[in-house]
Amino acid sequence: MKKKIVIFGEVHNVCYRPLLLGIAESLEIERFFADNIKIDGKDAVYVLVDSSDEKVEEFIKMVRSKQPDNAKVEEVTIVDYSGNVMKIDHYYRYLTSAQLGKIATYGRWMVEKQIEMLNKQDLTIAEIKATRDELKEEIKATKDELKEEIRGVSSRLDKTNTLL
Repeated sequence: MKKKIVIFGEVHNVCYRPLLLGIAESLEIERFFADNIKIDGKDAVYVLVDSSDEKVEEFIKMVRSKQPDNAKVEEVTIVDYSGNVMKIDHYYRYLTSAQLGKIATYGRWMVEKQIEMLNKQDLTIAEIKATRDELKEEIKATKDELKEEIRGVSSRLDKTNTLL
C-alpha cells in the first residue's frame, strides 16, 4: 500500500522528519520519504510511505497519535499514492545531507553572531579602559589637590605652633 500524508501546522524545525523516520523504522517499512514543504504559504511535512497494508495502517495510526514536543499539528491529510517512493536506507542519506546543510547554515550564523558579540565586547572593554584611565587621572588630580591642601594646613599649623 502506498500513501501520501501531509501534516500541516507548526511542523518545521521541530524534528518531525526524524520522528517519522523512527516510526517507519520501528515498523520495518521498506520505502519512505518525508520533507518539509510549504503549501499555499502553510508549513507542512510531506510524507510518502510504501509497505504492506498492515504496516502502512499502523504507521498512519502512529502519525495521528505522535508528534514532536514543539509541533502544533493543525491538519493531517492522507490519500492514496501511485508514484515511486525511495528505499528507506536511501532516505537516511537524503535526510543526513539535508541536516548537514542546516548545520552548516546555522553554524555560519552562529560564528557571525560570535564575531558580532566579540566586537561589542572589544568596544565595551575599550570604553571601560578609557573610563578607568579617566578615573585614574581624576584620582591623581584629587590626590595632588589633597596633598597641596594638607601642605597648606601643615604650614599654617607650623606657623601657629611657632607663635605659641
